[in-house]
Amino acid sequence: MEHQHLDAYVIRLIRNRLAIALPVLIATSMGMFLLGAASPMDPAMQYAGAAAFTASPENLAQIRANWGVDDPLPVQYLRWLGNLLHGDLGWSTSRHQEVAAVIGARAGWTLLLLGITLVVVLASSLLLGTLAAHHRVVDRFVTTTAYAVESMPVFWLALAAIAVFALTLGWFPAGGLTDVRSVAVDPGDVAHHLVLPVLVLTISQSPWFLLFVRDAVAESLRDDHVLAARARGLRGRTVLFGHALRTALLPFLTLAGTHLPELVGGSVLVETVFSLPGLGAVSVQAALGSDFPLLAAITLITTTVVLTANLLTDLAYGIADPRVRVDG
Repeated sequence: MEHQHLDAYVIRLIRNRLAIALPVLIATSMGMFLLGAASPMDPAMQYAGAAAFTASPENLAQIRANWGVDDPLPVQYLRWLGNLLHGDLGWSTSRHQEVAAVIGARAGWTLLLLGITLVVVLASSLLLGTLAAHHRVVDRFVTTTAYAVESMPVFWLALAAIAVFALTLGWFPAGGLTDVRSVAVDPGDVAHHLVLPVLVLTISQSPWFLLFVRDAVAESLRDDHVLAARARGLRGRTVLFGHALRTALLPFLTLAGTHLPELVGGSVLVETVFSLPGLGAVSVQAALGSDFPLLAAITLITTTVVLTANLLTDLAYGIADPRVRVDG
């Protein structure tokens, strides 16, 4: 019976989320296409690059005709959407290669940065937030630090980290993923280069998680089941982590899912400052170079990832709390 309720909940949730996700993706694609169409940049000039200054008007006109740039906007959009559904993401005018190749070569590094950061943020927030809810001295330090860090822009934190730990102390590299003298990618070298980016991104994203866990655990410590556990003579550590923290974990799942867009936005700035070969730095280059195909593909992929993360968060919430499956 329990499995039937769970299966019905999963099917119903996926159906409802798809009903929301499809219009969102269509609206995002239309918005990106209209922004690209409104750009004053000439796609033929972008494609030709420096050769555009010596190319004849006939050659540029032929490029426009081949690409269908002069067709009506609805025709261009439907053609672009059809190519997109067939896996053709287009040609990157800023990187001079297929968009799929650009994304395939860089998506892994961005996922690595985001994955490591998310694990560190969640683990440190759960530990420090729980301790802050229980110890007054830790609470004052964590709360003050969290509010101070929240007011600092992530690019400022990145530049400060480079100035202190790379340029002054020389402990870590200032940018890149490998040493300039390396001829192959070494995992140890990559890990050494990722310390500062992960540290900066973790510090910038932790305050909300820390404060949320601190408030949730502090409230849980006043719940009846926690007070009963204390009355039974259980150790303080068992009460804190085994009872109070478990109650506070459910809302924490929702916070982790909804906070993903901000984490992705922070990674764009961190990758740019530290010169990491991920999607964030390429997105900035695409925006500066009016590279619509690349920028549109990255935006749609990011939107899909965020929607998928929200779906997984809701599924995890329903699995962890049976009341959600019953009450919706």
